[in-house]
Amino acid sequence: MLAGAARFERKPGFVARMIAPGFKRILDMVDAGMERGSMIGHLPDGTIRKLGGRKPGFEAEIHLHDWRGLMRLATNGSIGWYQAWEAGEWDSPDPVPAFALFSANGDALGDTGRASGPFRWAARFAHWLNRNTRSGSVRNIHAHYDLGNDFYAQWLDPTMSYSSALFVPGDDLEAAQRRKWTALSDRLEGAGSVLEIGCGWGGLSDHFASKGAEVTAISLSDEQLAWARERHNPAIDFRKQDYRDTNGQYDAIVSVEMVEALGREYWPTFMDCIARNLKPGGKAAIQYISMKDSLFDAYAKSADFIQAYIFPGGLLIRTSEFRQLAEERGLEWHDQHDFGIDYAETLKAWRENFDRAAGKGHLPQGFDDRFRRLWRYYLMYCEGGFRGGGIDVHQVTLKKI
Repeated sequence: MLAGAARFERKPGFVARMIAPGFKRILDMVDAGMERGSMIGHLPDGTIRKLGGRKPGFEAEIHLHDWRGLMRLATNGSIGWYQAWEAGEWDSPDPVPAFALFSANGDALGDTGRASGPFRWAARFAHWLNRNTRSGSVRNIHAHYDLGNDFYAQWLDPTMSYSSALFVPGDDLEAAQRRKWTALSDRLEGAGSVLEIGCGWGGLSDHFASKGAEVTAISLSDEQLAWARERHNPAIDFRKQDYRDTNGQYDAIVSVEMVEALGREYWPTFMDCIARNLKPGGKAAIQYISMKDSLFDAYAKSADFIQAYIFPGGLLIRTSEFRQLAEERGLEWHDQHDFGIDYAETLKAWRENFDRAAGKGHLPQGFDDRFRRLWRYYLMYCEGGFRGGGIDVHQVTLKKI
């Protein structure tokens, strides 16, 4: 189990038995929120119920084996729904459409399926403990990215890109990842000096270096930096450094899916970093993941499955707020490109690679069956979120006035 996850464990069996008559009401609430698409539910008492079906949309099928699974969803939201799946209380021939269905109907569902009462308070408090102070950032990065290079190498593409690719018909995953690099570098128009904030395994930095740029690349992950230094252009200055400690003058800055790890209280600090380190007239190319604006407030009031089990301390971006922070610092917002379905396809490719590696026994030792199930659930959960439109991914150019 990943950092912080144990705090979210709940055993609602006794509570479920006490309020069993309320299960129909929970199903009624879910049904009322299914404005588009439908779900066929096979229930523990042997009955079958269709939820939604009023307008076309995603079609999902759920087998609920134990009423406690529904209770976990109602009280502990997406955290409880994962715990129910891990406990065998529900399954599906394909969970992705189910996640997409909830994502697509997020506005109508409202707080249905979100943690409530003491469960929300507990989730929020545990998330607060994982906030990204200087020491907290190191701990949170270690919890996810330092699982081992051998682990990630089994299911990422050869470029070791752990972010959304950008597909055109005919692309495999590696080609689409390189296309993403090209799109980012085109935004920066052949900059002579580049700072990459959150450089991962170094592939994008190497791409810029191959075009003649002088590259400084920072990360807090020991595992990633070791990989990058061993395999990429030795002229790249790979540094273990917090973004808050950067103080240079660069023609360009690039950062890919790093800001989601910061937490809302540090968004202004990130924008300060961009403004401080860019030369006048310089540009930053940012790739980031957002939560739909209308869903953001409810999302930010608690903590979800991803924050509890996968990315401690993280929070998806609210685009309107993020843009305002940029513009307040003299950073003009240009050429926003949204490509959430590309992320869904990226996640599908990762899951296929992951399943293939697990099936052949190629994952490193030390990752038990529970961890493998967790990781597979994570990839499906995110794919469904992007397909349903509740979350999205973007590239944008910031220009320093």
